[in-house]
Amino acid sequence: MIVDVVLVLATLVFRALGALGVRRFASWPVSAAHGMAVMLLLTASAHFVPASVTVMPNHADMVRIVPPFLPFPDALVYLTGVLELLGAIGLVLTATRWAAGLGLAALFVTLLPANIYEAVADISFANGETATPLRQRIPEQLLYLAVVLWAARSADSTPTRRLLGAVRQKPQPELVNH
Repeated sequence: MIVDVVLVLATLVFRALGALGVRRFASWPVSAAHGMAVMLLLTASAHFVPASVTVMPNHADMVRIVPPFLPFPDALVYLTGVLELLGAIGLVLTATRWAAGLGLAALFVTLLPANIYEAVADISFANGETATPLRQRIPEQLLYLAVVLWAARSADSTPTRRLLGAVRQKPQPELVNH
């Protein structure tokens, strides 16, 4: 629940800055992209916090919510933490916002099974926090998905499309007319 509050408050603060004349935050989608980045910094930090820290979810808590059929839960937790951090950085950079939004959308869909497992298995965190009920967690995940896609849509995808096009194009042999 606190992450939802962070997302909303950060978005409102950035939009208020836009209303006060900070041009970067003159639109809601850009403010939401930055608000989501702040939220992701908070959520990603839990992936790296040692088990001795109990004031917030920690790495050990994150490992517990990885469904048992997935291999290398420790590595997966670190990987998803890094992806969240990269997504946060990508959202604040205009040139990468489109790609970051799409990447985060894919990540949020991929992480949904872990969130469902957490709720169904009723996993508690070291700080005493209990699993978010599914009736709340799935709408939250849909909200995060909507925000990153909305933010991505606000960005020009041209630099990313140009980069992807350059990677896909193979050099063509020159045709010589004799």
